[in-house]
Amino acid sequence: MGTDSFPNIPFSNEDRAYRGSYFAEVRKALFANPYQKVWGAPGGPPLPVEKTTLASVLRGVLPFARHYLFRQAVEREVDSKADMRWGTDGKGYRRLLHRNGICLVGSWQITEPTPYSGYFRQGSRALLIARYSTCCDETRRGYTRSLAMVGKLFPTTDPNHATPLETASFITQEDLGGEHSDYINDAELRNAPNTTFLRRGLGVPILALEGLLFGLVDRKPSIRQLYAVAELGKPADEPTRAPTFMRLPVAPEQPRIPGEALDFRDEIMAQIYDRGDPAPKRVLTFNIEVSDEGVTSGPAFRERRTITNWRHIGKIVFNEAVASYNGDHVTHFGHPTWRDDQNDPATATRVNERKVRFLPK
Repeated sequence: MGTDSFPNIPFSNEDRAYRGSYFAEVRKALFANPYQKVWGAPGGPPLPVEKTTLASVLRGVLPFARHYLFRQAVEREVDSKADMRWGTDGKGYRRLLHRNGICLVGSWQITEPTPYSGYFRQGSRALLIARYSTCCDETRRGYTRSLAMVGKLFPTTDPNHATPLETASFITQEDLGGEHSDYINDAELRNAPNTTFLRRGLGVPILALEGLLFGLVDRKPSIRQLYAVAELGKPADEPTRAPTFMRLPVAPEQPRIPGEALDFRDEIMAQIYDRGDPAPKRVLTFNIEVSDEGVTSGPAFRERRTITNWRHIGKIVFNEAVASYNGDHVTHFGHPTWRDDQNDPATATRVNERKVRFLPK
């Protein structure tokens, strides 16, 4: 199918039926159809680069926006907790944003004392599947792009856990308008990034639409709260205690991968593999840092967050990675809805796909 004819599946019975998933099945699906059978092998195809167009994010907006695909996609991202979205034809769905990515497999480890609950508590260990992507069409080093990493925690350390598990997602990104970090080592991935509209260039209208729709559907388009992780595995009668801010810097001991105009997917693969060899040789580690102290200033088109007193509490260690069709079209990472008090579920903006507290559909 052509790029703009690929189906964008709204919230469906597949999403409503979600009761958790098996880590082993999700991992297997990600590795089922890689773009390159062995990364970096001679004669292999190049990694695809899919484009996001203004026409694609405007489709269905006229005459009355009753079937506006972009709004349906935003609602789905907030409402659905599904880990995989296969669709009726088994081919997944079309992402309208962050179309080019690479999936990573590893573990989440909280090693330091914290005042938080759930999987932010010291000693917490979970299996983790993440997707590293860029919001823009540009994937290459040396160009303005906004790198992002979303992740889902499986509350187990057993990759063959016998029962399905509900997961918890987090979302981090560089400046929403774009950044100039050439190496993933230099990217500051935060759940509350800055926003510099004008860096997006010709993509400014798309960024504006994204902010407008996430604002209408979920109130706060530029910050993703962390309560999902703080509530994972928590007893129902224990209060939620989540950090306000989180950032995920690459660990300083990671090497810097050289290469002019290098695609970030190749850069990540090179952190773990040798070209032409399917066996992992190294790990890619990110530190987990949190803070509860920060202020936001400036208008939406140039929003700035000054965050202080970052504390290192743990690490993420990836030992596998793959760029694949299912990674780009089937895997799904839910966006936690905004809460006025992130530790109080009763203050949620959206309760489900039918009920909105602040703005009617």
